[in-house]
Amino acid sequence: MARVTIEDCLKNVPSRFALVHMAALRVRQIREGSDLLIKSSKNEDVVTALREIAANKIAIRMNSE
Repeated sequence: MARVTIEDCLKNVPSRFALVHMAALRVRQIREGSDLLIKSSKNEDVVTALREIAANKIAIRMNSE
């Protein structure tokens, strides 16, 4: 897969703040042993999380408060 960029991720996430929050939560899940949603060979957890977001494999639920 080509290099993942913030712009690739922002196509699926409403804001940069939401992207950071979403990536941090996913990295924590990966480090706790969650299955990867994409094939990832020797990538750091952060890169894997961003690639999953860019591939639209995970979504964020927004509260309407």
